[in-house]
Parts: sequence; C-alpha cells; structure tokens
Amino acid sequence: MPAQRTTTPSPMSMPITPAPLRAPPKLLSKSRLISWRQCEKRLWLEARQPELQDLSASTEAAFAIGNEVGGIARTLYDPAGKGWLVEIESGNVSGAIARTTELLRDRKPIFEAGFATDRARAFADILLPVTRGGKPAWRMVEVKSSSSVKEYYLDDVAIQARIARAAGVPLAQISLAHVDTTWTYPGNDDYQGLLVEHDLTQKAFARGDEVDGWVEAAHRIVRQRTPPKITTGAHCNAPYPCGFIEHCTAQEPQAEYPVAWLPRVQTKALKAHIEDGGITDLRQVDDALLNERQLRVKRHTLSGEAYFDKAGAAAALAEHRLPAWFLDFETIQFPVPIWKGTRPYQNIPFQFSVHRLGRNGRLAHVPFLDLSCGDPSRPLAEALIAACGERGPVFVYNAVFEKSRIRELAARFPALRRGLLAIEARIVDLQPIAEAHYYHPSQQGSWSLKAVLPAIASDVSYDTLDGVQDGGAAMEAYREAIAPETSRARKAEIERQLLAYCERDTIALVHLWQRFTGRQPASR
Repeated sequence: MPAQRTTTPSPMSMPITPAPLRAPPKLLSKSRLISWRQCEKRLWLEARQPELQDLSASTEAAFAIGNEVGGIARTLYDPAGKGWLVEIESGNVSGAIARTTELLRDRKPIFEAGFATDRARAFADILLPVTRGGKPAWRMVEVKSSSSVKEYYLDDVAIQARIARAAGVPLAQISLAHVDTTWTYPGNDDYQGLLVEHDLTQKAFARGDEVDGWVEAAHRIVRQRTPPKITTGAHCNAPYPCGFIEHCTAQEPQAEYPVAWLPRVQTKALKAHIEDGGITDLRQVDDALLNERQLRVKRHTLSGEAYFDKAGAAAALAEHRLPAWFLDFETIQFPVPIWKGTRPYQNIPFQFSVHRLGRNGRLAHVPFLDLSCGDPSRPLAEALIAACGERGPVFVYNAVFEKSRIRELAARFPALRRGLLAIEARIVDLQPIAEAHYYHPSQQGSWSLKAVLPAIASDVSYDTLDGVQDGGAAMEAYREAIAPETSRARKAEIERQLLAYCERDTIALVHLWQRFTGRQPASR
C-alpha cells in the first residue's frame, strides 16, 4: 500500500489574522518621514502595525555601528566633556524634548537634542552653540557611519533643519559628518580625523516648504484605515532594507520561477521589459533580451536539469598540477578602528583555512585563527606564507577578495612582501569556471559558493554547522570573542565554530575542483 502524502498549506492558502491597528500618531518622527520617502506602505505599517516588522541581523548590526560612530563623534565635538546627552527614559519622548528646551538656555553642546512641532519631531545627533551677527545661535551636525554623503541623506538633513527651525531653534548651520575611510588610526584612542564634515545648510534650508508637504502627505497616509496598495520591488531595499518585506511578500501571489533569479540584469532594454511589463516569472521574459548566461539560467531552471560542460571545466583546470592549495579568509571590519595602522572599514583578515591536496591524493588541513584581541594581520601573514608552500596553484572562490587582502598585507609588512605576492601570483579563481561551465536549478541564479556547493556535493552543507554559517555571522562571532566581557568558555565555543566554518569553505573548494576535473575524492 503506497504511503499517503500529506501537504502543508502554503502561506497564501492559510487564513491571515489581521493584526490590530494602532491609532495614527499625532507626531511623525524623522525616521518615519524617511520611511514615507521610501515607501508609503512602509510608513503605514510602522505607524499602525509595527509588530509585523522583522528586523534583519544586518539592520541590527547597522544600528550598532551607528551608535559606535555616534559615541566617538561626541568625544570629537566635545573633547572637554562639558556637553549634555539627552536620553529618552522609559520611552518618554516628550520628556526628552522638554529637557532639550531647558538645555538650550545653557549654551553647551547637546547630543540627541529633541525638537517638535505640532506635526513632527526629530532628534539631532550634535547641537553646538555658535554666535551669528552677535546673536546666540546653534550649529547642527548629523553623524553617519557611511563613507560618503548619500543622496538620501539630503532628505534627512532637510527634515532635521525644518523641524528644528519650526520649533524655534535659531539654527545657523547644518552639516553632515561621515567616516573618512582614507584616514589611518594612529593609536592611543586618538580619533581626530575619523570624521569628515560637509556643510549642507543652503540645500537643507531651501527645502523647508518641501518638507512641510512631506509631513502633510505622510499624515494622510497614516490616517488611512488600510495600507496603501504597493507591491514589493526594488524599493524594498533602497535606500534601507525594510523589515516588513516578509509580511508584504506573503500577501502577494508568488511566482513559481521568480524573475529575480536572472543574474546581472543590467541592460536598459531588459530592465524596462521587466519593470514596465510587470514581469514576475522567468517564463514571461523575452529570450531575445537575455545574454548567454541568463538564457542558460532560464532554460535549465524551467527544465529542472543541470548544465555541466565537463570538458570545458576540465580543460580550464588542466594546466594546474598537484600539489594544490585551497584558501579562504575570514575578515573583520571596524567602522572605528581599534588597531594602530588600520583604516575604518578596512577588511582585516583574522582567520584562514588552507587545504593542501598532494600528488598522492591525500588532503591536509592548516587552520589559522587569532582571538588574542591584538591585530592579527602580521601573525596571519606569516602563517599564510608557511602554509602555502612555494609552488603549485592556490585555488580560491572570488579571487578579487583574496588577492586584495594579500596585497594589503604585503603593503603593511614590507619584510613579508615577497612571500605574500608570490602566493598572490599563484591564485586560481574557481568562480569564473563555475559560472562558465556549471549551473544547477537549485542555485536560483546565484553562483555564490553556498549556492553551488549543495548542487555539487549534497552531503556537504553549511546548515549542519553550529552557530556560524556565513561570513556575516563569522564577523559578529569574532567581535564577541575579542570583547573583554566574553567568558573563557564562550570564547572557546566561538573558536570551535569559526574553525569549523572556515574549514567548510575550503572543503567546498576541494569538492568543486574534484567535480570540475573529474578526479576522485581526496583522502584525509
């Protein structure tokens, strides 16, 4: 008797219990006005059904980075420590705004100063007392953790300036400060030079009436009983990732073969075809507008059959003889550098995994991980030279990344330059070989290592790893491991997870090499 198959209802077929609506807010914050600028539906959901929001780990990390840069900014703009920090206690926003009004009489720097009109409110990162025309005034500085002035930041400062001035603050100037990635940290907690400032006063002040229009339009949206009918699209992640994407997606019919699986949609004709035609499924896309790779993705996704040019893949690797090395780095970025001689957001390798495949088919593993809390760069560079031997190919996936890290290490440590650049010269990238000669429908248009590996070797997976399963998680784990408050036991646990994750990356490279060359699995 055949087994009976049970089916689970899809999210679209399951009844959705509507979340209760909150009352429309009397005041709209600057962040909600920015949300309105991105998507009216996002604003409505934030105001009326915020419990539906699911903030991603990357969004939470961005908040943490912003707080870190903001803390340094306060020491830079108030080195004597005479200013005031306005804190919102127990969610008492009105109390924080009232406190700001009191502090304005003090004529000292104010951080997180709050202002409100009868329709909107905002909090300024930095407010500094100045004199203009013999009269007391204020200079506002908005601090961003990015490396440049983004176009959408102009909306941000325009809103800040308009609300502050409408609230009666004699604002003389508003600037935006961001991280200068060309600056090198000299050490000893000296962060002078970390931020670079841009005066945006004229641009911000000129948009006062425009901001008033935004406030009125945004209030009309939040007063609605139902959300605006806006479908998901590119705007869901621009300029900021939206925490309601899963909620909104669940309300829409799902394409069986999403057009988002098409790789590198760059031509104007194809973009217009998809956007103007409202195309959501690969089956709707005109083949004449697709390049060879996109057409391959479409055909093999729809057929469910893998594409593998065995002869082409083997030929691409034929010149590279054993022994061979397989290399992967894990790196950390600090918006506020903690080690002398490093720059903001510099990719600093703290870990590598190297597998060596000998002529006899034996596989040996050399790991490196530095959790000492000191700069790992030099010990890693020295260990890398020792681990990679003197000749033979060094296989990586996405050579631009590994080569860039090796060149940066060579520039920082001249005594190791020769050995490091010799490794760089031996690097062979497996990614373009995969892109040219292999595609499985399960990849869904992606040639990331994590998309290709399950198709190449179904018995090797990142999902079985404990704790750390991707590069972002590796960064966060490393931050936790070197934090002073992390216990010895937790640090040891993180060490095991990081070692297992990085080793999995290079084992994946070995599997790719074996599949593409047609060689037998290595023995350990």
